[in-house]
Amino acid sequence: MTAVHRLLLASFISASPAPLSISPAVEAAHGVAAAEMQRVYEEVKTPHKYGVILRGQEGESIDCPNVFRHRGKWYMVYISIKDNVGYETWLAESNDLLSWKPLGKVLPFRESGWDRRQAAGGLALVDPAWEGSAALQSYNGRYWMSYLGSAKEGYEPDPLAVGVAWTKTPHRPRPWTRLAENPVLTPDQPEARPFERATLYKSHVLWDRSQSLGHPFVMFYNAKQPGPWIERIGMAVSKDMVHWSRHGTEPVIDNGQGISGDPQVVRLGGLWVMFYFGAGWKPGAFDTFAASDDLVHWTQWTGPDLIAPSEPWDKTYAHKPWLLKHDGVVYHFYCAVGTEGRVIALATSKSLRR
Repeated sequence: MTAVHRLLLASFISASPAPLSISPAVEAAHGVAAAEMQRVYEEVKTPHKYGVILRGQEGESIDCPNVFRHRGKWYMVYISIKDNVGYETWLAESNDLLSWKPLGKVLPFRESGWDRRQAAGGLALVDPAWEGSAALQSYNGRYWMSYLGSAKEGYEPDPLAVGVAWTKTPHRPRPWTRLAENPVLTPDQPEARPFERATLYKSHVLWDRSQSLGHPFVMFYNAKQPGPWIERIGMAVSKDMVHWSRHGTEPVIDNGQGISGDPQVVRLGGLWVMFYFGAGWKPGAFDTFAASDDLVHWTQWTGPDLIAPSEPWDKTYAHKPWLLKHDGVVYHFYCAVGTEGRVIALATSKSLRR
């Protein structure tokens, strides 16, 4: 199934229920006030589209940018699918966040194994502080990522599961070491919840040093249910980055229909802010956000999209966010689908065009 088919399928599920509402008791205890949500929006909005910053080779689509800083340079982890075989994970570098050079693969295909033909990685343990270091934090002397994997070929074939990999040199284009315990989360585990029993998609791992949930490592990921195509964002926790357990019985982001996915969580003031993309529960594919004071109860922004289709290069989809603030400028990296295929584009809070 192509990306277009996936999103169109989500868009036309007319029988899906309306988005879930928050009960008054929960909203009173954990809801983020409208004025606070507006302040977050004013801080993170990126109305200036800079354009395409990274393209794939002939027959190749690229996706899911994750950006970090290491040893004075900027690096991007992103995923690639060529000739519809399957996902691999790549590394690119930049001196200025605008011009990017691909370096090589960090999660390539393998000869055998559960993740032989799919390994789509996302950074773990990035410094979550808004306008912070944007550095990868090392745990147990290693840098980490989580990834979706499968032995099947094609575009996101069910079922997908979640694995974890590590390296000591995140700036080098070398294969990361995949855990022998992989996959760490699968849709067929007995404890899998109803909303995640078909497949597991993109994940993002946060280091919560306060251990507010009783664990230092918190994973957010979107997952699909059996039956009508709906993707919701769920949560898992770990004490060691290896052994993971689900947290809670319900998803933390649920729009009732379509897709809510590709979460990235940052710490902005006294709030946790989750950037994610939506599709199928209102027109188009777009980036938005939610905010929380406890990582469990999330208030969803209902105002203007952070990114939505508007230019030739993103006229079909503008989605899958990665945001950071550096030197007073907010950089919003996203996947753009339009006249140039599936590429990575950038929008900013201030115009950077010469």
